Amino acid sequence: MAQFDRFVVFAEMRTGSNLLESALNRLAGVQCHGEAFNPALIGYPKRETLLDMTRAARDADPLALWQRIGAAPGLNGCRYFHDHDPRVLSAMLDDPCCAKVILTRNPLDSYVSLKIARATGQWKLGDGRDRREARASFDAEEFDHHLATLQDFQLRLLHALQASGQTAFYLDYEDVQDLEVLNGLAAWLGAEDRLKALPDDLVPQNPEPLERKVANFPAMETALARIDRFNLTRTPNFEPRRGPGVPGFIAAKDAGLLYMPIRPGPDAALRGWLAQLGAGGIEEGFTQKTLRQWKRRHPGHRSFTVLRHPLLRAHLAFRAVLERPGMADTRVTLRAAYGLALPPEGETLAPDAEGDVFLAFLQWLKPNLNLQTNLPVHPLWASQSAALLGLAQFAAPDLIAREDRLAADLAALAAMAATPAPAFDPSATAPDASALSAIWRPDMEKAAREVYTRDFMQFGFSDWNDQAA
Repeated sequence: MAQFDRFVVFAEMRTGSNLLESALNRLAGVQCHGEAFNPALIGYPKRETLLDMTRAARDADPLALWQRIGAAPGLNGCRYFHDHDPRVLSAMLDDPCCAKVILTRNPLDSYVSLKIARATGQWKLGDGRDRREARASFDAEEFDHHLATLQDFQLRLLHALQASGQTAFYLDYEDVQDLEVLNGLAAWLGAEDRLKALPDDLVPQNPEPLERKVANFPAMETALARIDRFNLTRTPNFEPRRGPGVPGFIAAKDAGLLYMPIRPGPDAALRGWLAQLGAGGIEEGFTQKTLRQWKRRHPGHRSFTVLRHPLLRAHLAFRAVLERPGMADTRVTLRAAYGLALPPEGETLAPDAEGDVFLAFLQWLKPNLNLQTNLPVHPLWASQSAALLGLAQFAAPDLIAREDRLAADLAALAAMAATPAPAFDPSATAPDASALSAIWRPDMEKAAREVYTRDFMQFGFSDWNDQAA
């Protein structure tokens, strides 16, 4: 039996958390202290202190209140919603001695209940004779935000528990009205006491069906029909997260422009362009510390990265696999384990065979990016979506330029940084495109879209041949 020294009920407004708290507080030795970290109150409305700590003191040091909850006699806890003080959330999630109870409710029911409570001003009901009535008006945009907020918080909780090897006791709104389930929770928490009956100090406020509680019910049905309940349009993404790659950044030494490469990119051409800014050439080989120093020396600095067409990047990665000495082990594996017709070491690929082998490489990339091969995802063929997320771990680029309009994008960037700049010559990147043009086939476009679905969707790429033409 797990031994806990405190607990937290992760819930939201209108999920039944008041009733759950009432049930917990009927167990001998168990005490739930309300919404202890609600920024608008401390524990409960009209309370000034909680465990002898004022609201001001809690706001100054929320972890001190969390420690008091853990140190109080018996098993103590509180309710925590997504918009409560975020400074205490990690302490709750990271502590295996803190029991996590996760209470959820159908998001539509909680949304309608919330709308009615706001309209009536009635948040609890102890006797049906005191009930105030109102009908909710469904707002599709508002509900979308409500749903996304709940889902994001639940995913954060789930990830934290999975990453730390913990589990939680999950409850739904209806479970809070099941005596056996509540006593199961008591056993899981390690409480010796059991409930003899459900709490009778609170009753459901709006037991009617939704069509009687929503003023514009037909409009709600229409709006909900557009929601992808099963997330059918989601593109699964198993690609590993990438780091920012700070040592590869290239800066103009005397001008406030910084290039954050997504390789294989037009690095040589951009290195030459940056070197022409000012009189100091380029600066590279950064650490995060030296890059921060560069930023401080260049107030008003601007950073940028460049997106290339996914098919072109894949072909450049393929050429790297063929030609780089450091890729010898990769070539061996691709030949032996996956049957790619790569030439033996020391030999070159026949020009008339390159198209077929490149297509086979594209088809291999799809399982590789989904972590279904025994080779890791190399930065040269990782998606640009993942690479951008990696860059953002240090700092998001000010400009995400496109290679096919790089001259115009760089001119605009230099103007933003108030830096006189030479024109960028697009022909500097022409050899990369020429090599792909020589072997291009329509089936390569289809294969690239299957591999880099997320990049095509996120960045609006058309077929490479249309762009190249």
